[in-house]
Amino acid sequence: MGDFWKSKRFKILIGVLVFLLAMMLQAAWNGGVPPVLAQAAGAVVTPLQKAASFISEGVTAHFRRYLAADELAEENQQLHQQLNQLREQMVDYERYKQESETLRDYLGIREEHADFVFQPASVVARDPNSRFGSFTIDKGSLAGVEPLDPVISADGLVGLVREVGPNYAKVMTILDVEVDAGAKVLRTQDLGTISGDVMLAEQGTCKLSYLDKDSGAAAGDLVYTSGGAIFPADLVVGTILRVEDEREGISRFAVVQPAADILQLTDVMVITSFNGQGVQGNE
Repeated sequence: MGDFWKSKRFKILIGVLVFLLAMMLQAAWNGGVPPVLAQAAGAVVTPLQKAASFISEGVTAHFRRYLAADELAEENQQLHQQLNQLREQMVDYERYKQESETLRDYLGIREEHADFVFQPASVVARDPNSRFGSFTIDKGSLAGVEPLDPVISADGLVGLVREVGPNYAKVMTILDVEVDAGAKVLRTQDLGTISGDVMLAEQGTCKLSYLDKDSGAAAGDLVYTSGGAIFPADLVVGTILRVEDEREGISRFAVVQPAADILQLTDVMVITSFNGQGVQGNE
């Protein structure tokens, strides 16, 4: 920059400016602009005007591009928000549709058991350490759920509530060895006890124990609950796959495929009240 102030270009520029200043003073003194000055000024100003116009157009185009980009970005954001709203509406629609179908399925159970009080719930977590398909639901004591309440699906018996919090409950399934439910074979009316079995649980099945040695129960027979203090009567349990003799030979047992898809459940119903619930001696 120091070399410029000492250069010939700078000196010429100063000379031109001094010349123009002198001509302007003369014009002011004489009351007019000499043609020579006008031409000189035009020669100097015209290129500057062209440059300024070019720069102005470039700047304007540049800002137009930015403005267009901002408008596109805003429009894109609005479209993105609309898309998210549509997705949420679709999720709500599918949830309401599923709930409607589920409630329609439960309606048949309600019509058969007018004394049942239901609390719908969703499966929110599964116990990875449980070999019996235990899970957690999103309803607890605040919704009237209590320990030992029966849990069903639209297809049949699932299990019972083991532990309750304010807004959650943990459920044991009928695959669990800790769960026992009085049951009967619909066709033969043979009585027994549904319970879990470690080996059978790996196959998603459970065991109907204490069948009479002369029982006529066979594969394909339906099994229902027989009723009691914990489980009400006439809930579908499942279908007998096979009947075998116990080792001691005193009784027989049946391997039962639960009607409910216990390991894939997403929604259940808790029976919070039914006639005879909690009455000792009924189980």
